[in-house]
Amino acid sequence: MLPTIAIVGRPNVGKSTLFNALTKTRDALVADQPGLTRDRKFGRGIVGGKCWLIDTGGLGEKNDAMLEHITQQAWLAVEEADSVLFLVDGRSGLTAADENLANKLRRLEIPVYLVINKAEGVQKELISAEFYRLGLQNIHVISAAHQRGITDLMLHVLEKFPTEEDSLPANDKSLKIAVLGRPNVGKSTLINRLLGYERVITFDQPGTTRDSIFIPLERDGKAYTLIDTAGIRKRSRIFETIEKFSVIKALQAINSANVVIMLADAKEGMTVQDTNLLGHILDSGRGLIIAVNKWDGLSHEHRKRVQENLDRKLHFIDFAKIHFISALHGTGVGKLLDTANNVWHSASRKIHTPRLNHVLQDAIKAHAPPLKRGRRIKLRYINQAGTNPPLFIIHGNQVSSLPNAYQRYLKNYFRDVFKLEGTPIHLEFKQSENPFAGRKNTLNPRQIKKKQRLMKHVKK
Repeated sequence: MLPTIAIVGRPNVGKSTLFNALTKTRDALVADQPGLTRDRKFGRGIVGGKCWLIDTGGLGEKNDAMLEHITQQAWLAVEEADSVLFLVDGRSGLTAADENLANKLRRLEIPVYLVINKAEGVQKELISAEFYRLGLQNIHVISAAHQRGITDLMLHVLEKFPTEEDSLPANDKSLKIAVLGRPNVGKSTLINRLLGYERVITFDQPGTTRDSIFIPLERDGKAYTLIDTAGIRKRSRIFETIEKFSVIKALQAINSANVVIMLADAKEGMTVQDTNLLGHILDSGRGLIIAVNKWDGLSHEHRKRVQENLDRKLHFIDFAKIHFISALHGTGVGKLLDTANNVWHSASRKIHTPRLNHVLQDAIKAHAPPLKRGRRIKLRYINQAGTNPPLFIIHGNQVSSLPNAYQRYLKNYFRDVFKLEGTPIHLEFKQSENPFAGRKNTLNPRQIKKKQRLMKHVKK
């Protein structure tokens, strides 16, 4: 089993920058702003050896409700770790907050490495002199932004752990489920409810989650990866650069997922921004589940109005399964994973070509294609060309003139017959080529004489 290394320190000392440098990714948001990281984030370290890394939020002394949640997440990461990288800012020098953290970390029964960051352009002896007061033995001077000294650091940290070559799976075959929605609709609360413990920070404040958090889960012998995302507001209301990057990470999570749970607020109903988010999900072709949260406590009349609102605004995605849940109290949450499995099975299903053609002919018999310029549009045969979403290619004559209404009829017919739940269906039409197109009809002598004889009767 690979060792787990936690990265802790004050806000804005470069923990996320070091995390990205060690994992050689851009998974963690980085900006010159204190308190950017909030939830703990896991990644695979590949510099100096293989390990699991945990990026944490900044630990400080401010009496703030949000900071208490961030601090709790950071100390949970320390409890899970085999070693700790205690990051300090070499430019700012030693602070009282650093001394308080060092006192707490010295009590741990695991190795603690003092890492002095932002040391570019300064002699190691000068920048590390005052930090010896902390009483920590393992001191390393690095520059995470310029990736200097990090290889030597990790070689020293990992030398005490056995080398494992095959611990990291080559392919992650877990079912990836992304939870999307507007700010403060209960995405993190739903993630915690599915996990059964407080894994991500929940707070009665929009914009609590800033990064996309990937969390593994195993239920009934099946592996899942839950993706908690930042809330997405209207573009006109996004002013901060950090929020813009958070929205980008949330939209990227759609492409990383197999199934997307779109969370809506029952008290507000389906808003314009919700339908815009649904448009992004439909464009990606991912399986879709709509979960209407905060359902508990609503009156019968209010629930009826919400359902009418959904029927009116979601007519274009009638394939999506709708759940009415309460993430806070757990009502209806248990069925989401079962539905996600059904949706993924439908989206990744491969159907044999003979079966497809048999169903296509049944659909044509039940409702024939319309006429085009007095000629019947002919659909000759069909084959499947892709999954997630299912992609079917239909070959025939005049298929470019097939009306949208008949295309919707075919999609609904296939969905009913093959039980394709929660996934969009894509159809492509391929026009059959005319083998005589562009070829001139050559007349024999007899046909030429007949043509000349008939042309005498044509009025000029």
